[in-house]
Amino acid sequence: MKQHFTSALSQIFGRFASKEHRQAFQNIINQTYVRMMGLDMSEFQSPESYRSLNALFTRHFVKMRPFSTEQHDVISPCDALITECGTIQKAQALQIKGMSYDVNAFLGDTISETSKEAINDGSFVNFYLSPRDYHRYHAPLDMQILNAVHIPGKLYPVNVPMLKKKVDLFIENERVVLECLSGEGKRFFLVLVGALNVGKMEISFEPKIQTNMTSVVSVYTYENLHLTKGDDFGCFKMGSTIVMLCENGMYEWSIQTGDNVRFGQTIATAI
Repeated sequence: MKQHFTSALSQIFGRFASKEHRQAFQNIINQTYVRMMGLDMSEFQSPESYRSLNALFTRHFVKMRPFSTEQHDVISPCDALITECGTIQKAQALQIKGMSYDVNAFLGDTISETSKEAINDGSFVNFYLSPRDYHRYHAPLDMQILNAVHIPGKLYPVNVPMLKKKVDLFIENERVVLECLSGEGKRFFLVLVGALNVGKMEISFEPKIQTNMTSVVSVYTYENLHLTKGDDFGCFKMGSTIVMLCENGMYEWSIQTGDNVRFGQTIATAI
């Protein structure tokens, strides 16, 4: 398959972002990025401590943020804008208001029909991470991961203007689909959607997944893989989107479209 121009552009930018320049020049790059994007660095090391732009993108907290440890509370997996949330109706969810897409196509052919049916009439939440946001993602609840599916694709931007004009953007873009179970045995999906610039998604528990590198769908199945709420399990290199798809009746959500959320914030409670 011929490489799409969005993937090629992302690889070029990725090479620049991963390069460790001379310290003085790297400081200028980092400080310029922080200033232009308006990054809040109060929870992180100083900009000059990062040896590449990628290191700055994927920065870790100096001290972990506090969050609810109550079993019934669900926390935001990231810092993000809620671009859409609502109910999955007839296997359709919203990319953005007025723009629906097929959830079954989004999850891909390797996810079983039984698993897809489990989220019929369930809920969805779209978390958009802008280039200024903290780029790491965390487990929103205690969870078991059953499968990880890497679906190669394009790398269109996933910002609001693009979501409004590009039909089926989520289906066309590269993504990693995580099929999961909650502590109560309820099924849900976390889908990491790639985007323009670098186009890399790192999955700490599955280093074999190398995004923006292949055109072949890969499936990884796990017997006993568990994450505890708050666990850091990877990062986007540049901004992107996480889509959460849940069984009907799992949670009562306390967020709405247009909300800005922060990793660790309680966004739902189990019903």
